[in-house]
Amino acid sequence: MIRLHVPHDLAPDAELSLDEGQSRYLAAVMRRTVGDELLVFNGQDGEWRAQVATVGKRAVTVRLLAQERSQSQGPDLDLVIALVKRARLETIVEKAAELGARRVRLAITERTNADHTNVARLQAIAAEAAEQTGRMDVPEVVEPVKLDRLVADWPPERGLLFCDEAGDAKPALDALKDAADGPWAILIGPEGGFSPAEREVLRSLPQAIAASLGPRILRADTAAISALTLWQAAKGDWRA
Repeated sequence: MIRLHVPHDLAPDAELSLDEGQSRYLAAVMRRTVGDELLVFNGQDGEWRAQVATVGKRAVTVRLLAQERSQSQGPDLDLVIALVKRARLETIVEKAAELGARRVRLAITERTNADHTNVARLQAIAAEAAEQTGRMDVPEVVEPVKLDRLVADWPPERGLLFCDEAGDAKPALDALKDAADGPWAILIGPEGGFSPAEREVLRSLPQAIAASLGPRILRADTAAISALTLWQAAKGDWRA
């Protein structure tokens, strides 16, 4: 069944107007008509079964029927990713949403080739991935900040899995074996890797655990997917 993320409050018998893109998708692409059912969620009020109420030239409205699932959230996991080329960054955001990250934080490092990106587009990609995967929330995509500023304000309660490509770190699963549960973040660097100064600062953080993702050099998107997978297996909701 089609799932849509909507910005509205959800309650019995409420009637919602979908935005132009969702209306076009529902009516023109998926050929849904009055009476057809779908699922909607907003990240706060659970997942609701809805029915198409009207189909207009510019907008579709749906009426809420009943709550199908109560609200739930996955683990408190951030993916911190250095800005990389647009296509790879979009893939990273999509896969982070599919793999259960709660936030995607964008970082600018010494070897980052870009200092900005289209955050609104990345947020839309995250929402679409959340719709397709059945998760009940949409990961937040946070505006880029410089890595040194991000590290300086690092919360003491959040662990940091620092994926270090230098080759002298423990394998990720071994590094996580005895680590505490709770809020975590995974840090993936740019294609050129972290600078020696950045590595030194990161390794000095008491919350940070340096980890290796294997003997091969991985592109940023492959590294992000691999690290998220390993963390979910070791500390996340894949254990449930």
